[in-house]
Amino acid sequence: MTDFRFPRWFVLMVAALCALTGCVHHAALSPSQMPWHNARQLVVVTTLDWNVDHGTLRRFERDGRTWHAVGAPQPVLIGRSGSAWGIGLHPQPMNGPVKREGDGRSPAGVFAIGEAFGYAPTARTALPYSPMEASSYCVDVSGSPLYNRIVDTRVVGDQAVAGATEPMRRDLHENGDQRYRLGFVIEHNPRGVPMSGSCIFAHLWKSPVDATSGCTAMEATTMDAVLAWLRPDADPAFVLLPIAVYRQVGDAWGLPSIATP
Repeated sequence: MTDFRFPRWFVLMVAALCALTGCVHHAALSPSQMPWHNARQLVVVTTLDWNVDHGTLRRFERDGRTWHAVGAPQPVLIGRSGSAWGIGLHPQPMNGPVKREGDGRSPAGVFAIGEAFGYAPTARTALPYSPMEASSYCVDVSGSPLYNRIVDTRVVGDQAVAGATEPMRRDLHENGDQRYRLGFVIEHNPRGVPMSGSCIFAHLWKSPVDATSGCTAMEATTMDAVLAWLRPDADPAFVLLPIAVYRQVGDAWGLPSIATP
C-alpha cells in the first residue's frame, strides 16, 4: 500500500479554514496537555444555557486521577446577560458568544484563581490576600495601560483611574455596598486585551436575585467555605460553562463529571 500524505500547503489551508470557522476545538489536546492538568482543586459553576443569570457552584478536589465533590452544591449569580467565552486557560472557543467589555456577561471557560481581597486587614484563606483601601480601584477603561488591573491611586495617581467604575471599597464609595467585602480574582483576560472584559471577580451577592455585571456572586457562607478551602499549592482553577458545553468538553478537558445542572 502506498503511504499517502496530504501536501503541506493543503494541511496549512485546512488549518487556516478551521481557525476561521471554529473547527479547531478541545479535541486537539489531551487532558494531560491542558494548562490546568496539575490542578487538584476546581471551583466549577454551571448554568442552564448562555443567557441565564444564575447557576450552581460545586467544589472538587482530587487525589491522583479521580475528582471528588467537596461540600454541597450552592447557588450563585452571574452576569445579568448570562455568560460568554472569555480569555483564560482553555483552548480556542467553539460555538457561543464571546466576552466583550460592558456586555453584562460572565466569562466562560477555565481560569486561574488569583489573589483574595476584602475590606478587612486579613481573611481566613491560604490564598494571597490584599486588603482594599479607599484608594483601590480596578481599571475597566479599555485602552488604559492599567486595564484589568487593581491599582492604588496613592501609587499610580488619581488621573490613572479616570473613568474607572470599579472602586474596590464599595462600602466607602457606593453607600455601604458589601459585595466586595470578601472575594477573589478570576484571572480572565490576564494580558489585558482591549475590549475583552475586565475586573472579573468572585464576590458576595447583594441579594439572591441581583445579577452581576460579569462576576460570579454568592452568599457569604459559600464564600467563606470556598476561601478557607482553596490552597495555592493545589493549583486551583475556576470553571464556568453552560451545562451542555460542560458535558461536551468535560472528558477531553479532564473535568469532573456532573449529573445535573
